[in-house]
Amino acid sequence: MLSREDKVSISVQLRPIIKKMIALVAKPNICDMLPILAPLDVQGIRSKGKELSSEVDRIVASIIDKRRDKDDVVDDDDDEIEGKRSKDTNETKDFLQILLELKKQGEATSLTMAHIKNLFLALCKFDRDAIAGATDSTSINVEWAMAELMLHPGELRKAKEELDQVVGMNNIVEESHLSKLPYLDAVLKEAHRLHPVVPLLVPHRSSADCTVGGYTVPKGSTVFINVWKMHRDPNEWENPSDFIPERFLADSDNHDYKGNNFNYLPFGSGRRICVGIPLATKMALYVVASLLHSFEWEMLRNEQLELLDKYRILAKIATPLVITPTPRLPNAELYS
Repeated sequence: MLSREDKVSISVQLRPIIKKMIALVAKPNICDMLPILAPLDVQGIRSKGKELSSEVDRIVASIIDKRRDKDDVVDDDDDEIEGKRSKDTNETKDFLQILLELKKQGEATSLTMAHIKNLFLALCKFDRDAIAGATDSTSINVEWAMAELMLHPGELRKAKEELDQVVGMNNIVEESHLSKLPYLDAVLKEAHRLHPVVPLLVPHRSSADCTVGGYTVPKGSTVFINVWKMHRDPNEWENPSDFIPERFLADSDNHDYKGNNFNYLPFGSGRRICVGIPLATKMALYVVASLLHSFEWEMLRNEQLELLDKYRILAKIATPLVITPTPRLPNAELYS
């Protein structure tokens, strides 16, 4: 993986660029509606995207150059090795250092600086997407779940009773407890059903002409899957607009996150299903369990909570949830 120093450097430099990229992706593009205008790039979206990509490329190149200087690694197309080895053989090496040393030692003759740059950029993108995607989407799911529980005190009481039985009032939530919290897991699944974080999933493109539900979808069409509507289909869900976690307890095998049930697809399905499901689901469950077990929560007296969606790429709650915590556990040392 990457060193801590590289991760901090990349994070600081990429954060504003990522925000611009997300805003650019969310911007409606008239060329998607009128492909004949695509070569003209009417709104400048393509050129701006290339500019941001070049900026990311420049940041990665500068980090690699700094590491090469630091490790006395010199790139030479004639395979001449210069500089002396300054690293202890027993030292733990990060991904970039291993690649640079492989090239220096000639153990990978086909490995060029262009390859190293692209590999490092791919890893940076993976870390960036995993951190940005998982934390943002998970925090949204946590907020929706907490908001629903605040409006449904009966379900909130059941979740706390389960936590008291599994965790106990003299302990804090640990990862080992998560598999023993079926009701709280059902709460998060119900929050995903009512408020899918990505209501239209990631855009897909048809690879061939096909017919779906009597409609012809031409090859190359951009396809959006409206899971928000599918999750509220009255033909598939009883009382679809109501918050009822128990529906997932009755048929937990059929209503999982694997994408096999096409009536419940919070993370997509098939080859394009979200790769971060294990991380996202465990993180959300752990956070909500910790919040509910360690604190009592109250809404502000004058606050009226309305669960309205604010649609962008991710469906956030329109009015941010504002609630106040008070310690719930008797042992104050558990909070230190």
